[in-house]
Amino acid sequence: MSAKPEHYDVIRKPIITEKSTMASENNAVVFHVAIDATKPQVKEAIEALFDVKVKAVNTTITKGKVKRFRGQMGRRNDVKKAYVTLEEGNTIDVSTGL
Repeated sequence: MSAKPEHYDVIRKPIITEKSTMASENNAVVFHVAIDATKPQVKEAIEALFDVKVKAVNTTITKGKVKRFRGQMGRRNDVKKAYVTLEEGNTIDVSTGL
């Protein structure tokens, strides 16, 4: 499998938080993904880009907050996260390059 440019449109960036670090203990990795990306697209992109076997993909959409910016009310964008569970023996090291 070769990485197609569309795969980079689906997977935006890894999420490195306390919660995602705890998920990595259960062989899971968390990524920001495109808001219109489907679970099969996320699975295909992860397997192609990182050369691993994906067991399951769970997604969640976080609604953007309303915030004040220079006195004006503004709204942050909605964010879709994908919790990708990997098969036993597969790992993705997202902490490199920090």
